[in-house]
Amino acid sequence: MSFDAISRIRRFNRAVTRETGVLDHSFLGRGRPLGPARVLNAIGAGHSDLEALRRYLGLDKTVLSRYLAGLQKDGLLDLVPAPTDGRRRRAQLTPAGVTEFTAYEALSNTQAQVLLDRHPRPEALLAAMDLIASALGRDEVEIAVADPTDPRSVSCLEAYYNELAARFDQGFDVSLSADPEADDMRPPRGTFLLALSDGLPLGCVGLKGTDKGYGEIKRLWISPAARGMGLARRLMGSVEDAARDLGIGLLRLDTNSALPEAVALYQATGWTEIERFNEDPYPDYFFEKAVT
Repeated sequence: MSFDAISRIRRFNRAVTRETGVLDHSFLGRGRPLGPARVLNAIGAGHSDLEALRRYLGLDKTVLSRYLAGLQKDGLLDLVPAPTDGRRRRAQLTPAGVTEFTAYEALSNTQAQVLLDRHPRPEALLAAMDLIASALGRDEVEIAVADPTDPRSVSCLEAYYNELAARFDQGFDVSLSADPEADDMRPPRGTFLLALSDGLPLGCVGLKGTDKGYGEIKRLWISPAARGMGLARRLMGSVEDAARDLGIGLLRLDTNSALPEAVALYQATGWTEIERFNEDPYPDYFFEKAVT
């Protein structure tokens, strides 16, 4: 890597450190540094199990213990036995802790909005942030089951449809496509999976249950910010596992030659090209795979 590239990365690191107040003694003016404030935020967001909290924040046990002790001393949290295992402990916010968490949330949202408002191209700024956050958090992306009508699922599907409209010569109208009903992508008939990075969706894939002796893979999409990270393969592997768990032994899918990366993925992962099996006007490639 060139000196210029190294310099650019270090400039970025300094800018983020300054902008986010990493070095401030009183983060966002609430009287404590960023470290304990970040712990308080994570607990308020639902990361209550201490070992899971430590992993989520990437903290040494000693450092986490020091932050927790300080927050306890301030009356912001209690440490209690886990309900299912008394040997494990979890953190829960006190009423004062909830008030502090709410205040941090409001201040953080305002800080983010100010940053967006002062940039002439906020969408480009957000796209750059998504790219960086996806790169930094690539090892922490989880695959989770979601309802196809979950707002996160809907946001992925809308982005997928918009991309198809831009990439297909004839455009894309979902009402003309063989769009699966939500019930077909809910257990026990099917499933819908999201790739999540710190709770935000980076991709999706659906398994549509049918009464035709096979299931269909639908709506595989990866955010541009996360492409090249192997998420499509992970999602496909997970949805094939889900099909087996549901007793579906044969899968089919279709795609379009305007999506050569999708065609290449299926060809490289054991899918066999077959004749057309539906009347959908958009696909021109059709594949099948036995997963028993």
